[in-house]
Amino acid sequence: MCCLFGMIDYKDTLSRRQKTRMVRALAEASEARGTDAAGIAYNAGGTLHIDKRPGPAHTIHFTVPGDAKVIMGHTRMTTQGSALKRQNNHPFAGRARREGFALAHNGVLYNDKLLRRIHDLSQTSIETDSYIAVQLIEKQGALNFDSLRFMAEEVEGSFCFTVLDRKDNLYFVKGDNPLCLYHYPELGLYLYASTEEILRNAIGKMRLAGTPESVTLHCGDILKIDAQGKREQDTFSTEQFFCSWSPYFWPQHTVPVPAKRYAAEDPEAAYLDELKTIATWYGYDNAMVDTWLAEGFTTDEIEDFLYCGEL
Repeated sequence: MCCLFGMIDYKDTLSRRQKTRMVRALAEASEARGTDAAGIAYNAGGTLHIDKRPGPAHTIHFTVPGDAKVIMGHTRMTTQGSALKRQNNHPFAGRARREGFALAHNGVLYNDKLLRRIHDLSQTSIETDSYIAVQLIEKQGALNFDSLRFMAEEVEGSFCFTVLDRKDNLYFVKGDNPLCLYHYPELGLYLYASTEEILRNAIGKMRLAGTPESVTLHCGDILKIDAQGKREQDTFSTEQFFCSWSPYFWPQHTVPVPAKRYAAEDPEAAYLDELKTIATWYGYDNAMVDTWLAEGFTTDEIEDFLYCGEL
């Protein structure tokens, strides 16, 4: 359980001090869903910046430059990859051709290792499951609705993503995890957080004038808000949320072709990869699975243990 948060000052009317105060209020309220690390991404001086550190947000004291109009943030509760290593924390930096972007994720992805093998993606020192989303976008060579749709339909698990490019376009990829987005038209301001309660708690410290409009996003929506506040929307398939993520239990017409091919060519290796991914979700690393196998336990017995607690 992590939290996404952020703001878009598309009329560019807020001072550096005001934006810093708003981001800190959002970050501190977002600690309700994670205190292991926190980070923000923004464009300033013609460069995309990422500031992320381990620890609760209120101890980091984020500062926002005056020319930053869009700030994308994240507070983390660790599920995979030590928060003490900066590289494992959100937002993550990516590059589609020559264009840089930053990505943050709320949720857990189960098939990151399998996707890395299926798509022949490079190994990385980043241990967090979320980073596979960056690599899938990079593989498409662009950041747009098509590449985000490809990424969202490949990953398996729970998710909501935010992605910021160097032109201050902010994308929301809404899976089954929550997101609350408010718009203040008279102020030229968008504010968002993973839950309405968190967002309202943060807004209570901002002394904003006017009543916000709620922008509703459903599972399967991709929303783009540009630097002028204009909205564009697209969708992705949500079939994955209504069936098991394993290639062995998916209805065959819903299984991505690369996953089918990989499972057919080497079913034992595919099943072991899947088993190790499940084990990671339950707190056991790959070495532990290898140890159990070396001690003579079968993959079926290990799977029973993971689900039932008996080995």
